[in-house]
Order: sequence, then structure tokens, then C-alpha cells
Amino acid sequence: MTNSKSYSTTKLMKWPVTSRIFHWGSALLLLVTWLMIVLHENADNNQFIILHKAFGVSLFCWMVARIINRFLTPTPPAVPMPKWQTALAHLTHLALYLLLLAMPIVGVLMSVYGGRAVSIFGLFEIPVFVTPDRSLARFFNDAHVDIIWPLIIVFTLVHIGAALYHQLIKKDKLISRMK
Repeated sequence: MTNSKSYSTTKLMKWPVTSRIFHWGSALLLLVTWLMIVLHENADNNQFIILHKAFGVSLFCWMVARIINRFLTPTPPAVPMPKWQTALAHLTHLALYLLLLAMPIVGVLMSVYGGRAVSIFGLFEIPVFVTPDRSLARFFNDAHVDIIWPLIIVFTLVHIGAALYHQLIKKDKLISRMK
């Protein structure tokens, strides 16, 4: 195995530009979606919850495109690290992808089971396509708010923490691959 010192002296290959755009776009869409719910909680109208839902559905579509991009674009060589770190990195990325797909799906199900269509920026609506059921709406609300959101926070913090560990402790310039 190559040690990190000799590896850091070689040129690190960046992720393709499309992968970098999808990475940072996902982070931005997640942040905006979260900001809309924070604003909604402090507002007297429903405008921010409507935007929260529209950005959430946008994040879902973005993640589908990101996954397609991931399969169609080459990946740079892996940064040498212990196998357990590589496994943890893959698990963290997989969890984030799955959670960022599940969150908007569960959010839409919460809305439609609550009898509410989901407006996508006023351009079109996801209609109520199920028989409204308040107990199922509550179930999906609980999953959305109490399970998936905390898991997104945990895995995002693990992801950021690992990136900072590589940048500040290992000094292997891992972050520069995604700039």
C-alpha cells in the first residue's frame, strides 16, 4: 500500500466537473430546502412550506440525475487509506444517496396521504393520487421529520468530518478533488 506522504506528492485527480456540480448542487438544494422549512416555522403563511416541497422534489430529481451521472462518468483513483475507512466512506456515501432519495419521496407521501397536492413552483402539481389517510400521513411525517432528517444530519456530519480529517490531519488534499 502506498503511504499518504508519497501519495500527497503525486497529482490528485479531480472528480469530473459534472460530478462536482452534482455534489455541491445537492448540498445547496438540501440547504435551501431546510431553510424553507425554518422560514415556514417562523411565518404566518404557507408560502415557505410550498417552496420547501418544491425544492424537496427538485432535490429528488437532482439526485436521480446525480446517480445517472455517477454511473456514466469515470471516477478518479481512490485515495489510499485503510480498508475500514474506505468501507466507511462507501457506506456513508450510499446512506446519503439513499436518504436524499427517500426524504422527498416520504415527504410527498406525507402530503398526499394528508389530502394535499404538491405544487412544483406553480408549474405543475403532483396530485393526490391515494385515498387520504391521516394515520398514514402521520406515519410518513414521523419518518420524514424524526428518522430520515436526523440520519441525513448524522451522515452529513460524518462526511464533512471525514473530509476535514483528510484535509487538516492527513493533509492528503482530498477536498481539492471536489473543488
